[in-house]
Amino acid sequence: MPSVTWGVIQGRKERLVSRVIICDYLKTLGIISDELEQLELPSTVDVMRERVEFLQKLGLTIDDINQYPLMLACSVRKNIIPVLGYLEKIGIPRSKLGEFVNNYPQVLHASVVVELAPVVKFLRGLDVEKQDIGYVLGKYPELLGFKLEGTMSTSVAYLVSIGVRPRDIGPMVTQYPYLLGMRVGTMIKPLVDYLLSLGLPKTILARMLEKRAYILGYDLEETVKPNVECLLSFGIRREALASVIAQYPQILGLPLKAKLSSQQYFFNLKLKIDPQGFALVIEKMPQIVSLHQHVIMKPVEFLLARALPSEDVAKMVVKCPQLVALRVELMKNSYYFFKSEMGRPLKELVEFPEYFTYSLESRIKPRYQRLKSKGIRCSLNWLLNCSDQRFEERLQGDYIETESIGPTFCMGGKLELPGNEIVSDEEDESEDEVLFRRTVSL
Repeated sequence: MPSVTWGVIQGRKERLVSRVIICDYLKTLGIISDELEQLELPSTVDVMRERVEFLQKLGLTIDDINQYPLMLACSVRKNIIPVLGYLEKIGIPRSKLGEFVNNYPQVLHASVVVELAPVVKFLRGLDVEKQDIGYVLGKYPELLGFKLEGTMSTSVAYLVSIGVRPRDIGPMVTQYPYLLGMRVGTMIKPLVDYLLSLGLPKTILARMLEKRAYILGYDLEETVKPNVECLLSFGIRREALASVIAQYPQILGLPLKAKLSSQQYFFNLKLKIDPQGFALVIEKMPQIVSLHQHVIMKPVEFLLARALPSEDVAKMVVKCPQLVALRVELMKNSYYFFKSEMGRPLKELVEFPEYFTYSLESRIKPRYQRLKSKGIRCSLNWLLNCSDQRFEERLQGDYIETESIGPTFCMGGKLELPGNEIVSDEEDESEDEVLFRRTVSL
């Protein structure tokens, strides 16, 4: 925009002379002025010097200016100061303004009223908290250049259409604002369709995206598909892929081949678990691919020190991989109670290693005392692997019913719970939440 500091209107010859002088001045500073040749420049070197010094006070270097020399066409008073004032008002710290301008210098050309304010209003309409606006724009400043009726609106509309709850869009944008710049047809929908084709129920996929919006940023062809193929090559069953992804969605974006190779070798060498057993471990607890090996060895060494044969420890880990993520201090307490109070043989721990995953104070001790008072003898599975309500029903019964397995995924997008009807995507929200918790809980 023309600046009042230009002074009197110059003739064509005077303007050419002024342009040459200003370009020579910029060259002495090391600024490449080629891109400014077709633009209106101020009439005096003093005005240009003011712009350069103002930008340098913000923290920009000559190299930064050379990355986008068009910022020198912006008037300090008419463009730069109003824009920076507004950015500070919406939550960009003054100390970060230079970094913000360096990341997105085009913002200096924007109109506060016509371009910037509507974007901020749009974000607030998505339930992005007022105090998070600065954080969101700091992570993805290009949002300020988007058209409201374009990519931002369509990406939000599509996510809602697949089951993402509107009230969760704001937290998703705060966590991963880049989703607003993703095209539905070329980026979001192909990824969603592929994950659904693996057997993930749409409702559970929506819950995954609500909690971990950054999954949308995983490249389908370069990362997601190769990682799925990698899981299959390491022996994970195709019908178990949905469960693996639901438990640990980050597995889609990891450098998976290297991690799986390293962990498989480690499990074979140190725990005597063959590749088939390792595949079962990953199916039950895929987080193990990212678990440090020294963390894994601590619970294993504790079990070996209790005179359990290495073959039995391997069986326990395959049956209940969560063992390798437990704190040894808690395992010790549970083990000593098992030996001193319950007086049961070690083979019961081998048969039901999940014993170590239950709370000693809130579940094991109270239930054992109830059984002891009634003189009931039962397996650890029957004692622990049920809700409090179910446990009370068992105590009131005059028989011990057979033990049931946990929830499993079925291909085709439904979650089947043994003893119950198949629950489909159309079930109400509260049941979906229960299913999601059951699916991803360890």
